[in-house]
Amino acid sequence: MTSNILGIGLSALNAAQLGLATTGNNIANSNTPGYSRQQIDQVPALSLFTGGGYVGQGTDVDSIKRIYQQLTANQVNAAQSQSSALDTYQTWISQIDNMLADPSVGLTPSLQNFFSSVQSVANNPTDSTARAAMLASGQALTQTYQSLNQQLAQINSGVNSQITSTVAQINSYAADIANLNQSILSAQGSGTGQPPNSLLDQRDLLVNQLNQLVSTTVVQGSNGSYNLFIGNGQALVIGDQNYNLSAVNDPSDPGQLTVALVTAGNNVLLPESSLTGGALGGLLAFRDQTLAPVQNQLGQGAIALATSFNSQQELGQDLNGNLGNAFFVVPSPQVIPNSTNTGNGQIVSTIADGSAVTTSDYKMSFDGTNYTLTRLSDNTQQTITPANLAAGVTVNGFTLTLASGTPVAGDSFLIQPTVNGAGQIAVALTNGAQIAAAVPVTATASSANIGNATISAPTVNQPAPPDINLQQPVTLTFTSGTQFNVSGVGTGNPTGVAYTSVGTITYNGWTVAISGTPQAGDTFTIVPNTGGDGDNGNALQLAALQNQNTVANSTASYQSAYATLVGNVGIQASNVQTNQAAQAAALSQATQLQQSISGVNLDEEAANLLNYQQAYQAAAEMMQIANQAFQSLLNIGS
Repeated sequence: MTSNILGIGLSALNAAQLGLATTGNNIANSNTPGYSRQQIDQVPALSLFTGGGYVGQGTDVDSIKRIYQQLTANQVNAAQSQSSALDTYQTWISQIDNMLADPSVGLTPSLQNFFSSVQSVANNPTDSTARAAMLASGQALTQTYQSLNQQLAQINSGVNSQITSTVAQINSYAADIANLNQSILSAQGSGTGQPPNSLLDQRDLLVNQLNQLVSTTVVQGSNGSYNLFIGNGQALVIGDQNYNLSAVNDPSDPGQLTVALVTAGNNVLLPESSLTGGALGGLLAFRDQTLAPVQNQLGQGAIALATSFNSQQELGQDLNGNLGNAFFVVPSPQVIPNSTNTGNGQIVSTIADGSAVTTSDYKMSFDGTNYTLTRLSDNTQQTITPANLAAGVTVNGFTLTLASGTPVAGDSFLIQPTVNGAGQIAVALTNGAQIAAAVPVTATASSANIGNATISAPTVNQPAPPDINLQQPVTLTFTSGTQFNVSGVGTGNPTGVAYTSVGTITYNGWTVAISGTPQAGDTFTIVPNTGGDGDNGNALQLAALQNQNTVANSTASYQSAYATLVGNVGIQASNVQTNQAAQAAALSQATQLQQSISGVNLDEEAANLLNYQQAYQAAAEMMQIANQAFQSLLNIGS
């Protein structure tokens, strides 16, 4: 019996020792990331049957288990993934928000300075200094556009670089998790049947860190290994096998990186919309939802400025008496053939109407018979025949033409009408004298007229048909008080034209108004404005463009369009920041819940220490008593 008591005491002593060691290990790892607290799983030893019943044989420690709940871990991982995505988005969008809203380097001051210089030319059209200043401020304006575009391009380059490094980190974590799966299976298969708690903690920590990079679904296999999936169910880790991702050039747009799954040596592109969560999801969302739209909207404003200002400039007369030439270089749309195309077709594009250009990109695909043009912002489609494309087809303010080669079925092209707008706008004029400040024609009434009718100064129409010569002399001859004939018109000489007092008369690209009562034989002539270097009629029209709606289908002015852009980015940044704070709170709550289950509570561990210490002391006392009893037995009869 004394030996039985001694064995019971020894089992209690061993259990208390393991309890003390486990508690000490918890305390030592209370600040270790990913550590789950452990506790001994203590069970009674098998009882021994005696005549008086079953007598207990002490205690056994069945295992040392970690306190871990998969549900709360999944909640933390999901919250961590979304929080990391928003953190990444906020980091990048704040750069654009600060750049656009900076009052000292933004576009608004440059626009204001440019149109102030245009007004100065209107005030004194013969002043060469004012004309030089207008050219200089125009160059400063285009440089501002170019600088903003360059900063956006640098941000895009940074995003591409971050995508590459993030993909490399994902691959590293996937490989480590696959290796840990193997190590865990090996440890569990060693014959002990005990859970390798440290390895399990390491694996769960890596899964959490992986979710900071990309949203991951974890499916635990029957053997305890983790199988990880991303996107639309693409496998990243299956048991001890991991699959690599790769950052590759987008076939439709080589300037952008996209993510592919490497399978059997081939890159299988993953839909970007499926790669949500984590830093990678935040990067892709920022690029698609903020960076690209901002670059397109900035380019849209630059194109609208260049085309509308050029149209009015070309309707005027410069200091040398010539019709005006384009003031700005109009940026061309970008057309990118898909790298997988097998045909050799080349499509070119030009701007037809800058005010009608949208901020969307377009995809043109060929099915072997016709082309389908898809506006990517809303997936609106239209069919274009090869004959129409060969002749040139205009859509949303830009023209597409098959320049050379022959596409084949399956070929596609990415059309970006505005992406280069801010980067390619420039001043085309080289001399202030080329600024077309004057109206190219003037109207006079014959001194021999006997009626009291008067004629207004001409205004030039916008735009003028290409076959009209603005400076061709035209004579209006009244045959009565209600009719007149026209002579000198390049495309025809109408007769018997009805006249209404104070009505407008338009020919040859100009418009005049005659008021009063003409008499038969009265004549009015519209002739080239020779010696009109002091005329400011067209300069006033150029200055008036500042407040006219010439952007986005004539719904916004240059400055209001830019203000809308700045405001939209500011709202986006604010929304992201708000969502970021809310998600951070959700992550904190999920983490607190997990830690309440798996985390180390030092107060609780201190109580456990005291409990196991007392159990150890009691077991030692039990063994001492058993030893004394045994000695007493040995001393009997001696």
